[in-house]
Amino acid sequence: MTTAPERTDLYPTRATNEVLTERKDPVVWSPPGAPGPMSPSELGGFERDGFHAIEQLITPDEVGVYSGELERLVTDPAIRADERSIVEPKSGSIRSVFEVHKISEVFARLVRDERVVGRARQILGSDVYVHQSRINVKPGFGASGFYWHSDFETWHAEDGLPNMRTVSVSIALTENYDTNGGLMIMPGSHKTFLGCAGETPKDNYKKSLQMQDAGTPSDEALTQLADRHGIRLFTGKAGSATWFDCNAMHGSGDNITPYPRSNVFIVFNSVENAAEEPFAAPIRRPEFIGARDFTPVR
Repeated sequence: MTTAPERTDLYPTRATNEVLTERKDPVVWSPPGAPGPMSPSELGGFERDGFHAIEQLITPDEVGVYSGELERLVTDPAIRADERSIVEPKSGSIRSVFEVHKISEVFARLVRDERVVGRARQILGSDVYVHQSRINVKPGFGASGFYWHSDFETWHAEDGLPNMRTVSVSIALTENYDTNGGLMIMPGSHKTFLGCAGETPKDNYKKSLQMQDAGTPSDEALTQLADRHGIRLFTGKAGSATWFDCNAMHGSGDNITPYPRSNVFIVFNSVENAAEEPFAAPIRRPEFIGARDFTPVR
């Protein structure tokens, strides 16, 4: 009888204590001069800071199309009843709809758009598949934010992504002011992995999609990272976009203004970094949150 060799876990997390681990993977995986929409200086900025902001990724007309589709989805009773919809605990309104590129052909076309997937291929140096997609709805007057976290910490612990070869893009469908719960990132934090303390409860995702618990950094660790890297708040018109590395420490505040903040969020993972079994969780999360279909985007 033979046994499978033990996996090497490059980024331990969900143990007794928090631990900081220096990144062991590249940030930009493609070789210098590789073709794609991003210039060498833009790729250099992404390597240094862990993000790249674009003033206008999609046109105002396209914003109208995607905003209309978002409104159609969040007002559809069938979508609300679908397990892929996450509801605000206080207001009862839809907070997010996952796997939106499979629910909607309109958003599927956006995923395949070369302005979008081309940057992912260029950063990750390979074909890519969609690890996760969703629309986020943050209406005015009290929509809750997302606490500080590294996406990779969760995707590694609970979805089984072995390496940091994953990139996200947030495309604004409403204006991002400095007051309506915009995205905040600690520049340069993507080069240090923060392994969080505490075991992962079974079915943790059911709670974490509404309010984070497991995988949440301590105040002390966040203060250390913020003191070292600072915090950047992203604002911009509808149609702007922010690309950021999977390990960038980021979060967003509550929106207590009258002005909504809605966006499309797409996570691209390298086909050479396909999800395995979770590294620090008893079971996998559902496929609509952490995909097991590794078909390249074409």
